[in-house]
Amino acid sequence: MSTISSTRHASASTTTTVSQRIVAAVSASILGICLVYFAGFSHIEAVHNAAHDTRHSAAFPCH
Repeated sequence: MSTISSTRHASASTTTTVSQRIVAAVSASILGICLVYFAGFSHIEAVHNAAHDTRHSAAFPCH
């Protein structure tokens, strides 16, 4: 007969405050806006075309 044993993993309890969540959300938003701005207004044609094709593949109209 085989015995199945279970192991318990110690889970680290993390608590985040509302202010930490707000800081994370604002930081992610700023990073996203910068990336979209860079890709949209880039004079490097390869970067602009890559962003353009990605928008079309995601069914997002851009023009």
